[in-house]
Amino acid sequence: MLTLPRQLSGALRLTPVQFAELCEANPDAVLELEPDGRLVTMTPTGGTTGARNSTLVSLLWLAARQAQLPVKVFDSSTGFLLPDGSVRSPDAAVVCLDRWNKLSEPEQRAFPPLCPDLVVELLSDSDHLPDLQRKMAAYQANGASLGWLLIPDSRTVEVWPARGEPRRLVNSASLSAEPVLAGLAINLAELWAA
Repeated sequence: MLTLPRQLSGALRLTPVQFAELCEANPDAVLELEPDGRLVTMTPTGGTTGARNSTLVSLLWLAARQAQLPVKVFDSSTGFLLPDGSVRSPDAAVVCLDRWNKLSEPEQRAFPPLCPDLVVELLSDSDHLPDLQRKMAAYQANGASLGWLLIPDSRTVEVWPARGEPRRLVNSASLSAEPVLAGLAINLAELWAA
């Protein structure tokens, strides 16, 4: 069984299987895995970001339910094994049910081996915008159909399409996942106020 050392060596490289074992042995650690096998340690969020994350997942779930979309909505605790071998945990994610149902039960229980259809990252006080933009580009390169990078302090959203450059929305009242997820839209005012 792998355990987390007090200080991580920059030379340490893990396979996705070893990473899963490490996470199982260290359930309190918040980690991601880079494509080259390096570990990324993450800090817990503060209260404001935690409240916004909860609101975000709730808004996505409610919007999907109201639109009667056949999807699964995931929170920030879910790691996805991406095609490049990295394991990422977006703040929120949506996966179409037909793609989810193609996974075996063991795949669903582990880090699902797919890139979500919609990935959402919420900039927190401990994040750096360029780091999250690189993460969004990685989701895009791994097959995400749509990505939202939410920047609360400026009430800005970067909308990342499946291909091409992101576009910025400032002070928008709502955010739609059209045409990727027809009918899924969230009220940004509720999110910013959380």
